[in-house]
Amino acid sequence: MDWIISDEYRLTVGNVIGHLAAAAMICGGVLPYVPQYRQIVRTQDPEGFSLHVCLALLIANTLRIFFWFSKRYELPLLVQSVVMNITMFLMIHLCVKVRRNNAIMRARERVFSDQAVSSVDGGSPINKSITNNESRQQQTSSSENTVNSQSKHYISDFDSRYFWAWTDFQSYLDFMLVVWAIGAAVTYMMLPVNWFMEMIGFLAVFTEAMLGAPQFLRNYRNKSTHGMSFLMVIMWTIGDVYKTTYFILRSAPIQFWLCGMLQVSLDLAILLQVYIFRKNPAPRNAHRGD
Repeated sequence: MDWIISDEYRLTVGNVIGHLAAAAMICGGVLPYVPQYRQIVRTQDPEGFSLHVCLALLIANTLRIFFWFSKRYELPLLVQSVVMNITMFLMIHLCVKVRRNNAIMRARERVFSDQAVSSVDGGSPINKSITNNESRQQQTSSSENTVNSQSKHYISDFDSRYFWAWTDFQSYLDFMLVVWAIGAAVTYMMLPVNWFMEMIGFLAVFTEAMLGAPQFLRNYRNKSTHGMSFLMVIMWTIGDVYKTTYFILRSAPIQFWLCGMLQVSLDLAILLQVYIFRKNPAPRNAHRGD
């Protein structure tokens, strides 16, 4: 009887530990961005944080979700991908909002589509059409509309400088909606093709492993880590070490833990930058707004 109780007790403890590990896996990826978010709110300066980190994580977690339909890995990893996507949109929304507030003068709008323009202008397409019809009756208003139409950059301009550097949040959301729609269609058609789905899984974790690369390059160009949350990078490192260990112990697909090791290496490289550039001032070309 004692043996049975002891065995059941160990099983219960094991379940509790398993649930705690799963919860840490889901929430642990979000926690590093809390200090960065608070720092941007406090300083009203988002320039030290690279939005390409958000792009890397959005693409990586989207691919990981698609990969789940081929290889049903653990549910906490799937939930983590959904939670991380929501977190990245919150970071993007904050950075875009602060940059628009900090702009000294209204600069040229950079948007993804015409629909995003309607959102920025604060009106529906119908209201916008009525306003334009009324404005044609006045020469001054007509001139202003001509200037405004020439002061917007679209993704169809094929200028890489404007990609993922849009001036409104709706454009980022629209772009990801297009990615999700195309990705879902391709995944549905290629689901029976094993090598293709394996490649999707590798691209998912490899993209996530390289999420520190944009921040590393930004620090290198500026020769400074000013504006970047040091606590965020520390939490990145701790989380990635835990995540890689979790992948190995839980026998996750090989793509997961190999790229986890690469991610830890990039975290350590950014920490090295913090030490090397610790005495360097903020870059002179740092600017707020547009």
